[in-house]
Amino acid sequence: MNKVNIKKRKTLMTRTILFVNITLLAATMLQSCHSSSKEEQPESDPTAKAPAYKVTAVEKGRLSSTLEIPGELVAFQQVDLYSKVNSFVKKMYVDVGSEVKAGQLLATMEAPEINSQLTGAESRLKSVEALYTASKAYYNRLLETSKTPGTISPADLDAALAKQNSDYAQLEAAKAAYREITDNKNYLEIRAPFSGVISARNVSAGAYVGPSGKGSELPVFILQEQKHLRLVVAVPEAYTGYLSSGSEVDFTVKSFPGKSFKAKVTRMAGVLDNRLRSERVEMDVINTDKKLLPGMVAEIKLTLPAKDSTFIVPQSAVVNSPERIFVVKVNNGKAEWVTVHKGRESDGKAEVYGDLNVGDILVEKATEEIRNGSAIDVAK
Repeated sequence: MNKVNIKKRKTLMTRTILFVNITLLAATMLQSCHSSSKEEQPESDPTAKAPAYKVTAVEKGRLSSTLEIPGELVAFQQVDLYSKVNSFVKKMYVDVGSEVKAGQLLATMEAPEINSQLTGAESRLKSVEALYTASKAYYNRLLETSKTPGTISPADLDAALAKQNSDYAQLEAAKAAYREITDNKNYLEIRAPFSGVISARNVSAGAYVGPSGKGSELPVFILQEQKHLRLVVAVPEAYTGYLSSGSEVDFTVKSFPGKSFKAKVTRMAGVLDNRLRSERVEMDVINTDKKLLPGMVAEIKLTLPAKDSTFIVPQSAVVNSPERIFVVKVNNGKAEWVTVHKGRESDGKAEVYGDLNVGDILVEKATEEIRNGSAIDVAK
């Protein structure tokens, strides 16, 4: 009996402890919810105002920017000089670095077979010339005799004239063959087509040379005009509309740090490269002292002035949102989002194109937090 009473007492105590714990837990949760409710409902300040924004007026003007882009200096003229005929180099008169004039003799070659061909052509020319002289004299005699009626038949006279014409044609052919061989012999000399500097020499005396692929894989000489250079640059599509012929540019090279050189835009391709989507622009560089060398990489500063006046606003007034680009216009105390297209940027200013007018008031530092149609307080 005692054991039963003890068991009942233990069960009663366990239930009492469980009830007390549940009661305390409920009280704690209630207090926490009450505190959270108070934190979520801060006291409202009826005197609080919307933040004031600085504003700026839309202006119209021409924005000038500078584009820094790499370019390459190349020779104004460059040519690979080959031998026109298969031959051997007899003598070379210039070497790498030699400055030459137009028409100057650079090298001579020898080809014994050409001399033999020339001798044969000369003999044939003399032979054909003698035949023509004889046939011409014969025809002239027949012509004079035929003036006496009945002495020479017309058929004989016509045959003599045909023989003269045939011999004349043979004479002209022989002269052409002789000139051809003479011209080939003249090709045994290599002369400078323009004034410049020999930048490469690939053979020596005694070497076998000839046309490209038929005796020579490399040219005998490479001639460059270095007193007059081309500065070549590929201008991206977005900037091609701001360049014009005659524009002056500044550029620098690594070989002369701190020194600036000038050039003028002379030639514009007028078409975009299909691969790079850029326009080839060439500038003439006068290089009489030959400090600048073909192949140098130049850092070019292109000044890109606007051709037409556009709306100019601070860069901070333009908002680039995922949906669109816009500015916040203040219209009767309310914010109005105006969609624009942005142009170039320079010195904290930006070109914009859109439904704006000169004098429109814009928020100077616009953000997406300024909702369209919300009240705007302008800072004094």
